[in-house]
Amino acid sequence: MFMKHAKIAPARISEILTAAEAAGRAIPPAFPLDATVAVNPFLGQTGEDLAKASARLMRVAGTRATPSLTDYATRITEGRLTQADITAAWEAAAPATRPASPEVLIAMAKAATETAPVTPLPGIADLAAKATGIDWPSIIEKSVGLWAAGHFDRGQALWSAGPKDNAFAAWRAWASHDLTPEIAGLSGFCAHAAAAPDTTERAILRAAEALGLCAASAETVFHRLYMDLGGWAQHARWLLWQAELSGTTDTTLADLLAIRLIWDEALLAHIPTIAPDWAATRDAHSAPVEPDAETAALAILQEAAERAHQRSLIATLDGSGPAADTRPHLQAAFCIDVRSEVFRRALESVDPGIATVGFAGFFGLPLSHLAQGSDVAAAHLPVLLTPSLTTTSQADPATEQDIRIRARTRRAWGRFRQAAVSSFAFVEAAGPLYAGKLLRDALGLGHHATPPQPCPQVIGGLSPEAKADTAAAVLKAMSLRDGHGRFVLLLGHGGQVTNNPHESAYHCGACGGQTGEVSARLLATLLNDPETRAGLPARGITLPEDTLFIAGLHDTTTDKITLHDVATDTPEIARLRRWLDAAGRIARAERAATLPGATPDTIAARALNWAETRPEWGLAGCAAFIASPRASTAGKRLDGRAFLHSYTWQDDDGFATLELILTAPVVVASWISLQYYGSSVAPDVFGGGNKLIHNVTGGIGVTEGNGGRLRPGLPRQAVHDGARLMHDPLRLSVLIEAPAEAITDILARHDSLRALFDKGWLHLLRMHDGRVTERYRPGLAWEPVPSA
Repeated sequence: MFMKHAKIAPARISEILTAAEAAGRAIPPAFPLDATVAVNPFLGQTGEDLAKASARLMRVAGTRATPSLTDYATRITEGRLTQADITAAWEAAAPATRPASPEVLIAMAKAATETAPVTPLPGIADLAAKATGIDWPSIIEKSVGLWAAGHFDRGQALWSAGPKDNAFAAWRAWASHDLTPEIAGLSGFCAHAAAAPDTTERAILRAAEALGLCAASAETVFHRLYMDLGGWAQHARWLLWQAELSGTTDTTLADLLAIRLIWDEALLAHIPTIAPDWAATRDAHSAPVEPDAETAALAILQEAAERAHQRSLIATLDGSGPAADTRPHLQAAFCIDVRSEVFRRALESVDPGIATVGFAGFFGLPLSHLAQGSDVAAAHLPVLLTPSLTTTSQADPATEQDIRIRARTRRAWGRFRQAAVSSFAFVEAAGPLYAGKLLRDALGLGHHATPPQPCPQVIGGLSPEAKADTAAAVLKAMSLRDGHGRFVLLLGHGGQVTNNPHESAYHCGACGGQTGEVSARLLATLLNDPETRAGLPARGITLPEDTLFIAGLHDTTTDKITLHDVATDTPEIARLRRWLDAAGRIARAERAATLPGATPDTIAARALNWAETRPEWGLAGCAAFIASPRASTAGKRLDGRAFLHSYTWQDDDGFATLELILTAPVVVASWISLQYYGSSVAPDVFGGGNKLIHNVTGGIGVTEGNGGRLRPGLPRQAVHDGARLMHDPLRLSVLIEAPAEAITDILARHDSLRALFDKGWLHLLRMHDGRVTERYRPGLAWEPVPSA
C-alpha cells in the first residue's frame, strides 16, 4: 500500500509508515452494491482472540465484539445457557484471564443490571468539539462524505467529477476551495489543505510529527481515524483488495488516512488548548491493547453460548441417517447456503426417490461472465478466487444491438427525469400519471418477469480434454463419482426483492453476489455434452446413459424453482415440477412462521412489494458448517442454520477435496457468519443502519439520510424484527466427517486457516459415522466429545 520513502528513512519514518500499513490492514473490505458479498468485519483482527479484538475495538470504535452481560444473563435465566456450558468454556479459557471459577462468571452476568456504554479514546475532533461547542466530528464526516461520494462515484451521478486523480490529490484540489470548514470556524483550512505535502507519505509523516505520534501510539490512532471514516475506508480497502488480486496495489486507503490526519493537524493547531488532553489520549494509545476482566469474561460467556448450540447439534446428529440402497430417481444439487437446508429437507420428504447434494453455488466453475447487453464482465465465483473462464450470454449481433439501443433509451429517459432542470418540469407535467404505477407497485402488481438470457457459453470454447477435465473435477468435488440419478438438478440460487439496494446480498455469496443461474446452466450443458461424457471414464467417472442434467434457479425469497433449457415437458419432467412445487409449499410454511406479518400464501407477494423491509431473512441464524455424507444430516431438522456440504472422505484422493473445502467454502461461510455476528453485536459500527432512511450513494453503498458516513454491513432490518434479534450471534461451528490426521495436516500447511480455529473465530468438530466425536483444540490437538 505504501511506496518506499525517497530518502534514507530514519527509524521513525519506518515506524510511522509501518503503523499506517498495519492500521489499514485492520480494516475489512466492503464490496459495492452491484456485487455485495459478506465480509468478516474482524478480518484484520483474526490473529487475535475475541477478548483482545474486543478490547481493540473498544479503543478505536467504542464497541465491544460480544453481546452484553445482560444478554448472557437472559440466556442463563431462560435455560439456553447451562452451568455445564459455562464450566466447559471456563475450563477451555487461559487461566491467566478467566475469573476464579465458573460460579463467579455466572454471578457477574446475573449481577449486571444494564449495559454500560462504551466510548472510544477521544480523537482530536472530539476534544475540539468539547472545547468549542462545535460538532467537529459531524462536520468532518459530512465534508469527507460529500467529497468521497463524488470522487468514488461508479456511474450513479448525472454529473461526474471529471478526470480522476488519485484520492489525495483530488481531495486537496477540492478542499482548497471548500469553505465549509472555515464557515464552521476553522479559519485558514483551505490554505492549510492547499499547502499540504504533495504526496500521501509526506502528509502522513508531517501530521504524525505535529500530533506527536510514536511507534507505540500511531497504529491505534490511525485505526481510530479509519473507523471514523466508516464505509469509505472499507471501500478503499476493497480497492486495495481488488488491486492485489491482480498483482498490483492501490494507495486510496493511505490517501484517506492522510486526508483525515490533515483535518486533525489543522484542529490541533487552531485550538492549542486541547494539547494536554490530546497528550493524555496519545499516552493511552501507547499502552498495549489488553482486555480488562469484564471483556475477558464476556469472551468466555460467548464461547459458552456457542458450546450450547454445539450441544444441540451433537444431540441432533446421532448417526441415525437413512441408508441409500437404491438409485435415486432425482438428485438435486443445491448451494450450501443455509436457506437451502429448509428446501432440501422439504424436497426429500416429498418422495423417497429424491436425494439432495450440497456444494458451493458456483459449482466449481471460475467464471467471468458477460451478460446480454453488457460489456462489463462480472465475476461469478468466491472473492477469494480469480476467474479463469470467460463466458457470455450475448445473442447474435443484430439482437444484441437492439437490446443495447433499448437500454440506452431507458437510461436517457431516466436521466432526463432526474436532471437538475428537467426534473422539475417532469414532475409538474407527468407526476400525476405515475400515481397508478405507484399504486400497482405498492400492491405488487407492477412486476413483469424478465425473460431468461440465452444459455451461457465459454468464449472460444473448450477442447474435449478440457471439458472432461473440468467435469471430472467438479463431479469429484461434489462427491458424485457414481450413483447418479435419472435426473440431476443443478440449482443455483438468488433472491427476488424489489426496491432494495442490498439485492445482491440476497444472491449467492459463492457467485460473488450474483445469482447462481449462469454457473448452473453452464455446468448442465457441459455434463450433457457427448464429448464430455466420452472423456469421463478415463478420469474415473462413468455416467449412466440415461442421466440428464437440468439447470435451475432456487428463488430463496419465494422458494420457487425455475428450470432452464428444458425443451419439452415430458411426463417425467412434469412430475419433477410437481415435486418441486410441493417442496416449495412446505418450505414457505416453515419460513413464514418467522417473517413478521407473513403467511405461506403472502411470501411471493412480499418479494414484489417495494415497501417490504424484510422480504426474507437471508442467512440470519447461520451457526454451523457441516461437510459429510448427506446420510449424516438427512431427515434432521437444522432450522435453516447450517451450511451443508456433501463430502465423502473415502472417495477423496489425497484429501484434495477436503483441503479445498477447508480453505474456500469454510472461509467464505465464516465471513458470512461473522458479518451477521458483527451487524448484530455492533450495529452502529459494523451494521448498515436503518433501511427506511437509506440513500444509495455513488452506486457503492448507502448512507443514512443526506450524505456523510457510508454504512457497510447488514441493515438493521436484516437481523432484527423490531422487537428482538433474529440472528443469534454465534461464531461458526465447523463439523467435518474425515480422519483427524487429514484435517490436522491441512491446518498445519495453512497458517491463516489454522489461526481462525486457534484464535477461536471458528470452532472445529470432527464427525465419524454421522456422530460428533472430537473437538479441535488450539495447537493442532484434539479432545474427545462426550456423546449427548
